[in-house]
Amino acid sequence: MLKTIQILGSSSSSSGYFSLPHRLKKPYSNFHSISRNSILAAVSKSPKSHFCAFQFRKGCTFRAFQMSHTHSESTPDGGPSPPSSSTSTAIYSAGFTRKINFCQLCGGPTKHEVPDGEEKTRAICTRCGKIAYENPKMVVGCLIEHENKILLCKRNIQPSYGLWTLPAGYMEIGESAAEGAIRETWEEANAQVEILSPFAQLDIPLIGQTYVIFLAKLKRPDFSPGPESSECKLFALEDIPFDSLAFSSMLVTLNLYLEDKRMGRLKFHYGIINKRPGTSPSEIREYTLDSHMRC
Repeated sequence: MLKTIQILGSSSSSSGYFSLPHRLKKPYSNFHSISRNSILAAVSKSPKSHFCAFQFRKGCTFRAFQMSHTHSESTPDGGPSPPSSSTSTAIYSAGFTRKINFCQLCGGPTKHEVPDGEEKTRAICTRCGKIAYENPKMVVGCLIEHENKILLCKRNIQPSYGLWTLPAGYMEIGESAAEGAIRETWEEANAQVEILSPFAQLDIPLIGQTYVIFLAKLKRPDFSPGPESSECKLFALEDIPFDSLAFSSMLVTLNLYLEDKRMGRLKFHYGIINKRPGTSPSEIREYTLDSHMRC
């Protein structure tokens, strides 16, 4: 579940299918198979522009470009977690890292230096020699369409208590991204959904998080607040509460969705959300969306 984090088209093909395994307990088992496209790497650059095209399949290309917003950047907690008073302090290099003082394997004290053959300072156990590697977290969620409306949840927990977000949270070990998105939707909105397609992947390097948002539909028009939500509601597109959204990632996702709807076709989006220097996590409109690609 998403407890202390910020939450931050639809074109299917028959090139490959994967099905959600039946190990999931009800009510989110036996979901339909989800199509996924194979992406071919062909990169080309135009001397007259800064676009970079990735061949996706015939007749469909990604276009990468920088797009600055006066809107915001969002992440599950809106920024790096505050350092613990006992064992960790925040340090910044290419993003957010923690200073790990004790080995997670044997409990021995660590030293911080660059291991042989590497370029980045790591925590190395002085007792067993284990190197501590920190990897990004993945946040998964659903953008749920129902009768031309979008399902949002009002947060009943911090951060961003009382603000609106898509149902989403941390992916867990042992589940796929789609399974995690289905589970989070059930936990936060008591809603059973069918995944239709991936909609957006948004990377937030500063805090080491990646958002994967799926386009989905309700299997039945039943939903209600879970423990982390105080309210769940379907919003008409013109009524989406942009002034009361919890995170920049949600602002980006919903803006991209509305842009696609105006253009008459939902697409798949990739982008990097970079917070403007000197702004706080609560300033969700202070970001740039860089390297934006759509297909």
